[in-house]
Amino acid sequence: MSTVLAASGGNPLVLVVDCDEPTRDMYKEWLTYCGFRVVEASTANQALEIAHSLHPNLITTGIGLRDGDDGCVLCEQLKHADDTKSIPVLVVTGWAMGGHVERARDAGCDAVLLKPVPPSVLLSEIQKLLETALSTARLS
Repeated sequence: MSTVLAASGGNPLVLVVDCDEPTRDMYKEWLTYCGFRVVEASTANQALEIAHSLHPNLITTGIGLRDGDDGCVLCEQLKHADDTKSIPVLVVTGWAMGGHVERARDAGCDAVLLKPVPPSVLLSEIQKLLETALSTARLS
């Protein structure tokens, strides 16, 4: 984490999007412990509002969300908006069947993790995505 923190000039902000409150709480607790600032959303609409206003460094989302959209639709919307298209999106889902992983990748997500995800794997993937985003930003 020190590389990401040092390069970003502070604690990266992660937006956690999941319709399940205990899941959001668990991610928030773990990521806060690891030095991240965390904001939460339970719907795609909330997530879009937060992403456009706060410009988090990374977004994690599930596929199934409460407002009729899903994480794939959210990802498409984020990746098509000029102010959010460079934000890495990590899909964390238990939906491994029926083409869900392929749909998430086609929507433009940067990585997919299948539940259950050990906290260390979640942290490692977030660090990797943030480091890639920082490297890309430096080259631009």
